[in-house]
Amino acid sequence: MTLYEYRVVPAPKRGLKGKGVKGGEARFANALETAINDLAAEGWDYVRTDTLPFEERDGLMSKSTSFQNLLVFRRPRSEAEEISDETREEILAIAPPEAAEPEPEHPPLAARRDDDDPDVDPSRLAATLDDVPEGPSPQITATRRDTDS
Repeated sequence: MTLYEYRVVPAPKRGLKGKGVKGGEARFANALETAINDLAAEGWDYVRTDTLPFEERDGLMSKSTSFQNLLVFRRPRSEAEEISDETREEILAIAPPEAAEPEPEHPPLAARRDDDDPDVDPSRLAATLDDVPEGPSPQITATRRDTDS
């Protein structure tokens, strides 16, 4: 299995002048092309661009959410950089793999068999899914009554 290392860099915000490059769009494209080619020369493969939110201070007490465009690159790890078992255990301790969902404490209502329980009054048994009428759900409206007495 090939392991990859990733590098994430901010996308350029301003255009870059170049020979034969005219106009704002062309300058921005040139800046983006230059950023991708510089990292490609170091062995990084371009994967995608993401826009992610981040919080920043807005004055003394408040925060605001801004968005940052990020360029994502990856390259295969060399054999010498393979992680050791000890490092792998440390990584798993920080972010354990998703555990299987625990089984519910009680089975779903439709699967329960309370009629077998002698302590349960059969007239108070919950409705099963078979007892639910077919068709659209009824419309429910709420009104508010203010009483000034």
